[in-house]
Amino acid sequence: MASVKVPEQKVILCGEYGVGKSSLFRRYAANAFVTATDRRSTLGLDHFDKAYKVGGKEIRLQLWDTGGMERVASITSSYYKFAEAAILVFALDNAASFHILSQHLLEIVSYAENAKIFLCGNKSDLEGHTPQVSDSDMESFCEQCHNLISATYKTSCKTGEGVDEMFADIAKHLILSNRSKFELQTMDKDSFKITPPDEVAEPVCLC
Repeated sequence: MASVKVPEQKVILCGEYGVGKSSLFRRYAANAFVTATDRRSTLGLDHFDKAYKVGGKEIRLQLWDTGGMERVASITSSYYKFAEAAILVFALDNAASFHILSQHLLEIVSYAENAKIFLCGNKSDLEGHTPQVSDSDMESFCEQCHNLISATYKTSCKTGEGVDEMFADIAKHLILSNRSKFELQTMDKDSFKITPPDEVAEPVCLC
């Protein structure tokens, strides 16, 4: 019997340099956090895919990272091409990284017009410090984007808080928005259940 191909969805990380996009990628791919002093700079596109089970069906999220090349114009077309989802990442302790998101949003709409867009405030582990970006700031941004943002999240790459939950929820959003592709037209939205990736087959690195 022929095997059933698991639908694969390309997800890209967008945002300013230094907000934690590569840290999100490492937490997603290896459940690890590398401190700034131990981090080695790597150049070049990198991707890693992981399986999720949604409503009894499997989906593979293929997460892409620029590997520090976000300022290299030549990567734009290959990075955005065929993206099904884009995560706008900013640092909660860096208001400037939040205020420039509209520029990154424009790039997504221009180069990956069919991608669903998600907003991620990273570095939620700030202890004893007041975030420079509030929940109301995030809500206002979403309102100004005229419903282009599908969901918002807060994550900490350092502790892992919110990271697995974010990607599981993105998998759910992609399934619901592509029902015909995943043969789920008749399923009720409330019946969807997310199975964490550690309960399905081991993810395979395609690097």
